[in-house]
Amino acid sequence: MNPSLRITEIFYSLQGESRSIGQPTVFVRLTGCPLRCQYCDTEYAFHGGQKMELDAILAEVAQYRPRQICVTGGEPLAQPDCLPLLTALCDQGYAVSLETSGAMPVDGVDERVSIVMDLKTPDSAEQHRNRMENLPLLQQKDQLKFVICSRQDYDWARFQVDQHQLADRVGEVLFSPSFEQQNATELANWIIEDNLPVRFQLQLHKLLWNDAAGH
Repeated sequence: MNPSLRITEIFYSLQGESRSIGQPTVFVRLTGCPLRCQYCDTEYAFHGGQKMELDAILAEVAQYRPRQICVTGGEPLAQPDCLPLLTALCDQGYAVSLETSGAMPVDGVDERVSIVMDLKTPDSAEQHRNRMENLPLLQQKDQLKFVICSRQDYDWARFQVDQHQLADRVGEVLFSPSFEQQNATELANWIIEDNLPVRFQLQLHKLLWNDAAGH
């Protein structure tokens, strides 16, 4: 049986964040998310979408002749057939990343996928959804992201980095200012002052195209 998924969009752009920022990437955005983070920039992906069989998804992706694929949402892992999609994309030889909220188990994700997982901060309004049991499953190929909305968020995130030795566990720890909530320069200065072992990032697509949607 050919797995099928509900897809909001498949598009080609530059990766706007994470380790592969700036690289041409095909984005496969799955529909649906059980979280309601107060800063969400992809609410249009909560509902609707189009049912597509796996073979059709692979065929559309291939038209772009990509090297990098990002499976995103919504929350991709809310759809069970996300797992065979990830494996099929890896089998095609693509470098595949998965953007996930951290609220779903990641133990079934193909080992070849780079997991880009959030830890939700207090000001996200969804901190209680963090599955801390995911942390021991992450490896050097994976990345952990904090969206910082305030000094309180920053102090909380700094504590998590230290308590769980995140800089040793994953390849990248990413601190990103919440768009139009946290001043980017201020966050950068905090990171420098505390000499944190993290990577500061801005969302490139918003700088280039004033694009409100998360890439």
